[in-house]
Amino acid sequence: MIAVDSSVLIDILNNSARAEVSEAALRRALEKGPVVMCDVVVSEVCSALMQPDEVQQTLEELGIQYLPTKQTAAARAGEMQKRYRDRKGKYPRVLPDFLVGAHAMMQCEALITHDGEFVRDYFKGLKVIVPSELQ
Repeated sequence: MIAVDSSVLIDILNNSARAEVSEAALRRALEKGPVVMCDVVVSEVCSALMQPDEVQQTLEELGIQYLPTKQTAAARAGEMQKRYRDRKGKYPRVLPDFLVGAHAMMQCEALITHDGEFVRDYFKGLKVIVPSELQ
């Protein structure tokens, strides 16, 4: 099972400049098995696109399933954000960034994201799929 980050889905749904590479990465992942999104990703995609019903239907048509975040993953996200604050991270990071990473690490095998450097730094051992690196 592979998780997908909101930025990848927003690229595809908005047909952004990165849509083609994002869609290719998503297609490859779907060939390997289920692709899921956590609650944070659902919220961020709906917030960015402001059409929750259409977004949900489109994501289902793409074959992306919803997998809620378990309590253990939420706790890990809090631990990682605390570590980030203690290290005085160089970019401002909010809890949703850590929730997406922890969900993927503890409940999935990999994460498709454009934020590979951050995810690799805080979620060691998680396979990270960055669409632009697949070309």
